[in-house]
Amino acid sequence: MNPEKHDPFAALRYREFRFYILARLFITIAVNFQAVCVGWQIYELTKDPWSLGLIGLTEAIPYILIALIAGYVVDHYSRKKILGVAVTALILSSAFLFYFSLNSEVLIERFGAIPIYGLIFLTGLARGFISPSMFALMSQLVPKNIYANSSTWNSTVWEIGAVSGPALGGFIYGFHGINTAYLMNTVFFGLALLFFMLIASKPVIRPEIKEKLSASLTAGLKFVFSNQIMVGALTLDLFAVFFGGAVALLPFFADEILKVGPQGLGILRSAPAFGACIMAVVLAFNPVKEHAGRILMYAIAGFGLCIIGFALSTNVYLSLLFLMMSGALDNISVVVRTTIVQLMTPDHMRGRVSSVNSIFIGSSNEIGAFESGTAAKLLGLIPSVIFGGSMTILVVGITSRLAPKLRKLSLRSE
Repeated sequence: MNPEKHDPFAALRYREFRFYILARLFITIAVNFQAVCVGWQIYELTKDPWSLGLIGLTEAIPYILIALIAGYVVDHYSRKKILGVAVTALILSSAFLFYFSLNSEVLIERFGAIPIYGLIFLTGLARGFISPSMFALMSQLVPKNIYANSSTWNSTVWEIGAVSGPALGGFIYGFHGINTAYLMNTVFFGLALLFFMLIASKPVIRPEIKEKLSASLTAGLKFVFSNQIMVGALTLDLFAVFFGGAVALLPFFADEILKVGPQGLGILRSAPAFGACIMAVVLAFNPVKEHAGRILMYAIAGFGLCIIGFALSTNVYLSLLFLMMSGALDNISVVVRTTIVQLMTPDHMRGRVSSVNSIFIGSSNEIGAFESGTAAKLLGLIPSVIFGGSMTILVVGITSRLAPKLRKLSLRSE
């Protein structure tokens, strides 16, 4: 019997999935666009790496605090309505950043950067609901047999947004100013809301046996930690992002080492996502199946090496190459991890398991930014990034030893 022919466009043949990835595209552009603008604005106000790290911590704290409750809400209420409210909060946050920039002379003199941190806190709350809602909704838009393909396209679209968002943010900030930048960002959030609203409401899949609220809130944690493969994959990604994230410090590299300004900062922030886009296309046509666990570990170790290479580079083109390679290798991790979580999670627990995934992965970007800023303050800019890349490689070695089931994992369809 001939094996079924692989269709790299399988998920895109579903109309609502196309609406979903367009919403995903615009929300990713907006989030990354905003990150460049806020990062450079804080850098210009403070010239302090720890202040850049505080941006991440300010967003991570509400994200983590709300995660388990958000997962419970996503599993018991309309995911479309939750997304509508959360994305509206992002629109308001971006609009207030625009207002702050219009009145910056008065407000900065009176409050400093505190209003910016307050709005980033609101962004963290909203994103705490958005991540599990999107993950759970995506699984209701395509059949189970093409989850891996939908994960690849979901990752591809995220990377396209992560390339274009920072580049647009840097160029618009650099050439047209912060006011225009925040106004454009608000429009992108609005487009994301529009495409989410074009998706029909889906039924809420509740467990057959009713659980107490306390048990329901912790069910996702218990499920993940009882699965060696899942917890191993999440832990790998967590520490890779936590220690290997040099992105928060890019304003310093752009200004003090590479001398490329805010426009160059946008390109530097786009470089990992550009590399990831290339890898995503490769994975769409050549999905990881055999030896998936081993490939995952090699990819994350390679990511750590690229971060070390970036830290040592003083040439902008070489730095861009290292960042692109880091993004390409990180994308392998994203696709494999997302596929593992999708395949191993029961439908009625997708929101709660996704919230645990968000605690591991989503917040690790922001906490990693705080770690990077703190390490740079204590060790110096370049030594702190070398330290982070080295720790990433060490974590791969430890996980390989402690999670043999993950190391031997295959995603081949039986």
